[in-house]
Amino acid sequence: MKLISFTRGDRPGFGAVVEGGVVDLGAALDGKYADLRALLAGDALAEARAAVAQRKPDFALESVTLLPVIPEPGKIWCCGLNYHEHVQETNREVTEQPTFFLRVADSQVGHGQAIVRPRESTQLDYEAEIAVIIGKGGRRIAEADVARHIAGYACYNDGSVRDWQRHTSGCPARTSGAPAASAPGWSPPTRSPSAPA
Repeated sequence: MKLISFTRGDRPGFGAVVEGGVVDLGAALDGKYADLRALLAGDALAEARAAVAQRKPDFALESVTLLPVIPEPGKIWCCGLNYHEHVQETNREVTEQPTFFLRVADSQVGHGQAIVRPRESTQLDYEAEIAVIIGKGGRRIAEADVARHIAGYACYNDGSVRDWQRHTSGCPARTSGAPAASAPGWSPPTRSPSAPA
């Protein structure tokens, strides 16, 4: 099941892509879940599948503007330097510990939307990533149980402001819209587009 978050006109919604159209899951589930994040938190994927199986598309996919899969996630954890070629191209050493950093919700854009290069940067870089959408929270999860916590996957383009990333470290901070300090995960607004889950 390919799940999306979208706007149609000025109304936000979420649904499933079916036969080139969209089943509006907000309507199909009688407003029981406010958005896709709430549906996942309610462990309601089976309920969504059942609703989709009984419906034809409510409207054409082309009639919606796609949002990030989860527009307001609790956290966006990113794993950097997670494959050998990337470690080499950044002139770093291979270690058993990858780099982790956070992104903020407003650094995401939907599929087909532009990545915005901040005017303070001349070295915006982007790379394809896979996003793991966590449906069921947890901590210190046994490896054998990991799959039960994953709701799905999404294609993602991760944008990095390399000139700021390389010359500083510390907490991300901004003043008057300009970067005051930067970290590997500095996330100016509307930088990392996602595709449907």
